[in-house]
Amino acid sequence: MFTGIIEELGTVAAVEDQGDAIRLTITASSVLADAGLGDSIAVNGCCLTVASRDQDTWTADVMQETLEVTSLRGVSPGDRVNLERAVTPQTRLGGHIVQGHVDGVGEILRRTPSEHWEVVEISLPAHLARYLVDKGSITVDGVSLTVVEARETSFTVSLIPETLARTTLGTRRVGDRVNLEADVLAKHVEKLLQSGVSK
Repeated sequence: MFTGIIEELGTVAAVEDQGDAIRLTITASSVLADAGLGDSIAVNGCCLTVASRDQDTWTADVMQETLEVTSLRGVSPGDRVNLERAVTPQTRLGGHIVQGHVDGVGEILRRTPSEHWEVVEISLPAHLARYLVDKGSITVDGVSLTVVEARETSFTVSLIPETLARTTLGTRRVGDRVNLEADVLAKHVEKLLQSGVSK
């Protein structure tokens, strides 16, 4: 589990194509401070497992399913990526509960800068629209954000200077694809309402 509070920007060092998978090597520092083999690190919101590591890089295997439903298929050496270690019992829950299980991919539609923040509109896959509400939570490329306006086919978020400076969302351009994870609590509520609560 994660919180959607990005710890650092890593850099893709290598992408090894394995046909139905890729082996992804990322340069990092903070997230490697206590990382061991088998630990979970979210990369642009995708929960990946540390398969190997050295002093300043770590490697993960990205399977076909992940490649099909996320934007990781398009990463290249030199790309910056958002990184977050899995939470511990002592971690502050500064964002919201994030699983690292991407529900779909959106596209940056519009960026509207202001003096102190920037409003970004992102397309929304149809099957996710029901989980978004104004002032609710969504994860975009691993970043916990508050929905400003939930629309039928898109939504807007307002990015503060800290988010623009410390995550990839500061440099994403119109047309770029981003990973989306809906609030897991909304999905559980929907399931309970559909099935009825057992007595």
